[in-house]
Amino acid sequence: MTLFKTLMMGTAALALSASAAAAETLVIATFSDPTPMNAVRGTDAFEAATGWDIEWRVFNSGTEVIAAMASGDVKVAELGSSPLAIAASQGVDLQMFMLSYAIGDSESLIAHADSGITAVEDLKGKRVAVPIGSTAHYSLMGAIAHAGLTEADVTIMSMPPDQIAASWDQGVIDAAFIWPPVQTQLLETGSRIVGGNETADWGYPTFNAWVVDATFAAENADAVAAFARTMDEANQAYLADPAAWTADNDSVKAIADLTGAGADQIPQILQGYTFVPLAEQTGEKWLGNAANIMKSTSEFLKSAGRIDTVADDYSAFVNTDIAAAATQ
Repeated sequence: MTLFKTLMMGTAALALSASAAAAETLVIATFSDPTPMNAVRGTDAFEAATGWDIEWRVFNSGTEVIAAMASGDVKVAELGSSPLAIAASQGVDLQMFMLSYAIGDSESLIAHADSGITAVEDLKGKRVAVPIGSTAHYSLMGAIAHAGLTEADVTIMSMPPDQIAASWDQGVIDAAFIWPPVQTQLLETGSRIVGGNETADWGYPTFNAWVVDATFAAENADAVAAFARTMDEANQAYLADPAAWTADNDSVKAIADLTGAGADQIPQILQGYTFVPLAEQTGEKWLGNAANIMKSTSEFLKSAGRIDTVADDYSAFVNTDIAAAATQ
C-alpha cells in the first residue's frame, strides 16, 4: 500500500506508527536542472533526514507536476513560479515552503545564428519554442510585452525541452526560451538574446520553488522541515565555495550523472542560478512576498488568456512555518 492510498483511508490510517509510515514510498517531483541538491539526491541524506523512502521522479514541465499533485500521486515537488501561480489559481491544495533558486540567465531566449534575431523586437513573424505554462513561457511573454509586441506577432510553439532540442537541429524553430541542459546545447550554434534576470528587471520575476500538499505538510511537519534543512545544506555547500565546483569536483560529477548535463558545462550553468540561504528566504523579499508574486503572475497570465480566474489572496498557498522550523 502506498503512502498516498494510506492517507486517503482516513483516521484509521493515521494511526500508523512512525516506523510503519517511514517504510512507505514518497514520490518527489523534480526537474533535470543541474543544481547542488542533485549532488545530495544521489546519496541517502534526504531519506536519513526525513525517514521517507523517496522515489525521485523527473518531470518535463510544471504542467505535468500540477497534474501529479492534483491527483495525489505527488506530495512534495519542485515547481516554477508560473506553474505555481497556475496551480494556486486552479485551487490545487499546495503550499510553497522554500525557494529552490531564483532564475537568472539559467532560462534564456536563444536564437539561431541564421534567424536574423538580435533583439526581442526581431521575434515578430518568427517561430519560438517554449514549454507552455513554464517560468520560461512567462518570461517570454513578459519579454514580448516589454518589446511592444503581442502574442499574435509571434508564432509560439509549445514543446518540452527534448523536442525543442530536436526541432532546433532540424531547423523547425527560429528561437527558444529554455533552461539547461538544452539551453547549453542551443548556445553551441545560437546566441543569447535575453535572460530571466533581465525579464525580472522588466517586472516579470521568476523562480523555482519547493511545494508540498497542504494536508501532508500538516501531518508531517517535522519531516518536511528536515527536508527543507537538507535542501538548504546542499545549496550552502555550493555557496561556501562556488569556485571549487569545477568539472572534476565530485559533487559536479554526481550532478552530471543524475541530470545528463556535461560536467564541463555545470560550473557555468550554476552561475546562472541564484541560491538563497533558507534563513534569508523567511524575510519579506521571498516567502514574505511570495503570495504577492503569485497574484501578479496570475494577473499577467489571465491578461494573456492563459488562466480564467485570479484569486483575491494567495497567502494560503505559502507556508512560512516550515522554513522557520528548519532554520531554528
